[in-house]
Amino acid sequence: MLHRIGAAIVTAAVLGFGAAHAAPIEAYGRLPNIEDVTISPDGSLLAVSTSLANEDRVVSIHKAADSSVISVLRMGKEKLRWVQWAGTRHLLITTSTTALVRDLAGPKREYWMTTSYDIATKKQSLLLANQAGAMNVVYGPAMVRKVGGDMTAFVQGIYFVENYGRVTLFAVNLDKNRTKMIEARSEDTDDWLVDAAGLPLAQSQYDQSKGVWSLRIKGDRGWALADQATSPMGSYGVSGLGRDGKSVLVALHNADGDTVYREYAQGGGHADLPMERPFDGLIRDPATGALIGGVTLVGDDVRYQFYDPKNDNAWKAVQKAFPGDRVSLASWSDDRRKIVVLVDSATEGPAYALVDLDKKSADWLGSSYSSLGPDDIGEVRPVKYKAADGLEITGYLTLPKGKPAKNLPLIVLPHGGPEGRDAPGFDWWSQGLASRGYAVLQPNFRGSEGFGQDFVRAGFGEWGKKMQTDLSDGVRHLAKEGLIDPKRVCVVGASYGGYAALAGATIDTGVYRCAVSVAGPSDLKRMLVDNQERYATSKNAAMRYWLRFMGADGVRDPDLAAISPAKLAAKADIPVLLIHGKDDTVVPYVQSKLMSEALTKAGKPVQFITLDGEDHWLSRGASRQRMLAETAAFVEKHNPPN
Repeated sequence: MLHRIGAAIVTAAVLGFGAAHAAPIEAYGRLPNIEDVTISPDGSLLAVSTSLANEDRVVSIHKAADSSVISVLRMGKEKLRWVQWAGTRHLLITTSTTALVRDLAGPKREYWMTTSYDIATKKQSLLLANQAGAMNVVYGPAMVRKVGGDMTAFVQGIYFVENYGRVTLFAVNLDKNRTKMIEARSEDTDDWLVDAAGLPLAQSQYDQSKGVWSLRIKGDRGWALADQATSPMGSYGVSGLGRDGKSVLVALHNADGDTVYREYAQGGGHADLPMERPFDGLIRDPATGALIGGVTLVGDDVRYQFYDPKNDNAWKAVQKAFPGDRVSLASWSDDRRKIVVLVDSATEGPAYALVDLDKKSADWLGSSYSSLGPDDIGEVRPVKYKAADGLEITGYLTLPKGKPAKNLPLIVLPHGGPEGRDAPGFDWWSQGLASRGYAVLQPNFRGSEGFGQDFVRAGFGEWGKKMQTDLSDGVRHLAKEGLIDPKRVCVVGASYGGYAALAGATIDTGVYRCAVSVAGPSDLKRMLVDNQERYATSKNAAMRYWLRFMGADGVRDPDLAAISPAKLAAKADIPVLLIHGKDDTVVPYVQSKLMSEALTKAGKPVQFITLDGEDHWLSRGASRQRMLAETAAFVEKHNPPN
């Protein structure tokens, strides 16, 4: 498919892509060749985020008409987070770094910084760099508006008031390179929204100690309280503008705990959006920011819903251009006639394409993984089974290419979160492991999102318990079906999935032959204490969230030891590989260090690999490649695929 239609927008001469070949394990672990493609508002230019063979990041700007290169911005080893257009003249590029800031209390944090690139002058400037009293960091993407004829980026940054950092709204005039502080509200403000004219419209506030969220909307008489709710697990924030482009949209939980989208009118009053099930993502008018639809994963199908039938018909026309493939909206022009889509082929993997509705054409821009071909991508099957207590669990099984689906060695690969979920389609980690000859199970255990609030609530208090046996119940189901050999199973995971791997070695024993934990928690009391120190209080949303899933009353709850793998190291019955980034700000590096020390003291086989300069998300290509290669080697040693 990809080789027959069109020409790649990124050529080997410009960006150093190699030809496809039999894929080594590193081919799956490397960063995508094309990470993102964003089209300019007028549809004339494309910004392509690329990773080179040496792992340097590049953002290149091309003419949409013929793919010719306008500019190439070399980002080096910076961690590229997102790219957005501000008109056709300015490109906003956001990167992040892990740092311990001098004279700023607290541990290392991940800081986001946005650079504006002026295509006309070819000059770059760091937003908020020269703003007195503020850090040159941002919270989230900019809200781009045209104010007084000038393109303006409204960004949320940190402004210090009496040595306390507050989330503050700034207006950056990109055409004149001027910055102005717009609003610096209370210390509880955590989110802002500006209207289509660039005037402050709404702010979200969250009281960490009380777990109370408040929404304030600015009217003719100033700021007024529009709503308030108890939300112990965290702030609802602000989701953007509503359908009319004037109201304020918020995603919150109703009395039954279900997610609803509520529109608040500037003059008072609110209404909930009618929908069969909550959106997983919102779709906005690229020109006005108004809500025009949403996307939801229903079972294994990605469904787009638009309020205007014209948009709905246009999207259906886009999908028809790629029969049998999973199509996702990546970016579109202001008139929504030129659309960049990510096309996930079951046989050839993900690739980007540009659809022109006026010309009725669809041209390929390039593959996300150019070194992988049809012979390197295994079949992904949806699976469904019953847990021991009768709860239905769904997930995905990736099968090794060229091997009969019978009596296969298995790797269980639980997701992080724990309130995350796995989705259908290409997954570099499971495909990499499957390429070594393993079937790979990705179960959406209880507590996973996307299956209703009752399913999430079923995970409360089930760390190391039913959330864990949901995994081994999947092993037993696949064995009963004859798909896998129950004597040849390992468990591998990252973040909460890393915890589940350690629990498979120490709690739900007798199921696996080896375990690999990437940045997994091991000592839950220590993890909660570190969280307490980070927020300088035990009364915070993160603490309440973890305690609810762990089923504990507080950091002194003795039940935490019973579900902490580091406290149960003597019970480990299989070899364990620990991999952790030194700059992890989510699950501290010390968690794997404690597990390694506990296993060593207990005389259990353990290997510990440190990823220097790496964060929680394996943002660097070299780290991803090493993690995958070390994982594959460890699993092949202790659970040979043949």
